[in-house]
Amino acid sequence: MQNLQNEEQKYYIKHFPIQHLFSFDITDLVEVHRFARGEWIIKEGHFPQYLYYLVEGKAKVYMTQENGKVALISFAQPNAFIGELELLDENYYSKGVQTMTTTICLALPIAKCKGELLSDVVFLRYLCTFLGNKTSQITAKFSKSLAYPLENRLAEFIVLSADAGIYKEKHTEVCDYLGVSYRHLLHVLSQFCEQGLLEKHGRSYIITNMNELQRRGII
Repeated sequence: MQNLQNEEQKYYIKHFPIQHLFSFDITDLVEVHRFARGEWIIKEGHFPQYLYYLVEGKAKVYMTQENGKVALISFAQPNAFIGELELLDENYYSKGVQTMTTTICLALPIAKCKGELLSDVVFLRYLCTFLGNKTSQITAKFSKSLAYPLENRLAEFIVLSADAGIYKEKHTEVCDYLGVSYRHLLHVLSQFCEQGLLEKHGRSYIITNMNELQRRGII
């Protein structure tokens, strides 16, 4: 993680303003953190030191299941808080949040402003809406897994997880997330290649028809 300073810091604070989400002045508190691809924003089970607001990039959210298997459970994209549940409940077990691309977050140090955050009606009202939408998205994901074929769900997943037009997620992880067999996943990926949507290069796939993938992924 890199704590941006001077002009870079000013740029992100100016172009991604969040002051309107709070009733107290955050000018002297907010920091700008840059995470490299594959870096952990929050490690599972570790209490975060910051409340993050993601402004550029995207990340995966992981959780270790009772059998010890680490599972992908959701994604974090721009305009999302990270660490908000830990702020509300110190006993909450943190999920792991790992970047998929270079990611920029605005960061508020919890130790310096926790009291103000938890008594700020403006912030808490926004947070309630954010958490409600987050819950609705998770519910919708499970509904889609029952209602739509893998072709649509995989197209949506590829568009969401691709970095600079390249898709390179682990097949086993994708199978667990989408609830499909390894064989079925490979079959649909092969179909996408035959249809000119993807081009396989080693363990990665280059997206060759993003518009069609996006069309199929609108479910």
